[in-house]
Amino acid sequence: MASRIAAWTCPLRAIQLVAHASQTRNLRASSIVGSGTISNKDAKRGYACIAEKRCLETIEHGRAQTGFMKFGNSMKIEMFDEEDKSIFGAIDQAVGQPE
Repeated sequence: MASRIAAWTCPLRAIQLVAHASQTRNLRASSIVGSGTISNKDAKRGYACIAEKRCLETIEHGRAQTGFMKFGNSMKIEMFDEEDKSIFGAIDQAVGQPE
């Protein structure tokens, strides 16, 4: 599932999302705006969300083929700009048991 997801490939940029949301909402400093998953235009490059991948598998194959994450699994997320530089650094996280 690992793939580089570039900010410039996203169909709706953050500033456009905020501008659109502000037309019907009273947004101000510290408002939190969620956009959902941001995937590659080309599914062969990967997915941003397991649920999204499972939905697309169900459409294509009649059932999901990818399982959900389990204890001990890990994931790495990193976003790159047009010059292939990391925007916020890599987030490398393992799924652990609750304490």
